[in-house]
Amino acid sequence: MSARPAYQKYELEVRPSRIDGLGVFAAQAIAGARKIGEIRGESISVDDARIRATRSERIMIVELSPRRAIDFSKSADAMRYTNHSCQPNARLDIRQGRVEFYALRAIGVGEEITVNYGQTHHEGRLVCRCGAVGCIGRL
Repeated sequence: MSARPAYQKYELEVRPSRIDGLGVFAAQAIAGARKIGEIRGESISVDDARIRATRSERIMIVELSPRRAIDFSKSADAMRYTNHSCQPNARLDIRQGRVEFYALRAIGVGEEITVNYGQTHHEGRLVCRCGAVGCIGRL
């Protein structure tokens, strides 16, 4: 079993995803309504985050407030590879300046962990590839 940071509650695996690029997968069963873990990164201003978003096709930024954001692009945390799904099995919560992930239901070994990104900087210009029934089609 590989070492994991204390704030990651379950063993996870990063590997190619059918949704997009790399994804994060459960390496052990995850019970519903449980914290999966969190992600850590560089704290920056929202203004800087929006500038960075225009400079990269693939961004990993979450806005915490109207003034602060976290950039995960250099993070070693597996959860940074969480892909979007229109029918996710997890949710992202912002609590006390931390970005945490919680299972919406039981997640089986080998299942990709996904969240609904909600509103993004893509403003509907990016095709959604989640493949879920009822997919909204765009991010």
